[in-house]
Amino acid sequence: MEKLLYPLWKSSALTGDEFREELLQKLAPRLTALAGVHSIRLCVADSAVEAAAGRRIESQALVPDAMLSLWVDFAGAAERWQSLIDAHVSRSSAYLVAEAEPLVNQEHHPSKPGERVYGMCHVVFMSPPSTMETQQWLAVWKDSHTQVAIDTQSTFGYRQNLVVRLLSEDAVPCHAIVEENFPPEAMTSDHAFYATGGDAAVLQKNMTAMMESCSRFIDFQKIDVIPMSEYLIKPLVGP
Repeated sequence: MEKLLYPLWKSSALTGDEFREELLQKLAPRLTALAGVHSIRLCVADSAVEAAAGRRIESQALVPDAMLSLWVDFAGAAERWQSLIDAHVSRSSAYLVAEAEPLVNQEHHPSKPGERVYGMCHVVFMSPPSTMETQQWLAVWKDSHTQVAIDTQSTFGYRQNLVVRLLSEDAVPCHAIVEENFPPEAMTSDHAFYATGGDAAVLQKNMTAMMESCSRFIDFQKIDVIPMSEYLIKPLVGP
């Protein structure tokens, strides 16, 4: 199977909540009915995460309003679902990715299919500095930073998507797309975000460790961080 990520943009006439309902009530059932689509996840910037506006970082001219994840048999069959997506969005782009899941959120805050997942999900588009070789970047990100992120933040779900291929001409070039689940208190509280237990010294320690680690492999001129609500529409069923 292959995993596809579709950043989605809404019509300016819709609110984030209206766009969410459009995707959940109309698009998701149509995708679920398709043979060969094995898992569906939707993240959308709606009113439930408005409190996290201070966490947003935008480098794209217009960041997406939602992101659709599909696990499919074959990315080359995208014409089967692309028209369904196009009917409910003003714009979409597409990436083929290789997913790793260092933290499985269903083990910590399980949700039923179609229910809103606890807290918020940070959707992050990122790339390394132009002077950094790919293998070095992967080694720092995968083999070193992953544990730093887990140890210094309150994340309970963490998916790393390595971009394998841009599948649409207008897809913003990036090397990776990350999905991180945080508790709701982390929207507004640094102590909750960095899992400090209210200790100011731990806050400073964790913030410093995280920022120093990120600075080793992320180009901060090419990063987008978008707080979203997450819905696991159709879980992936194992063999």
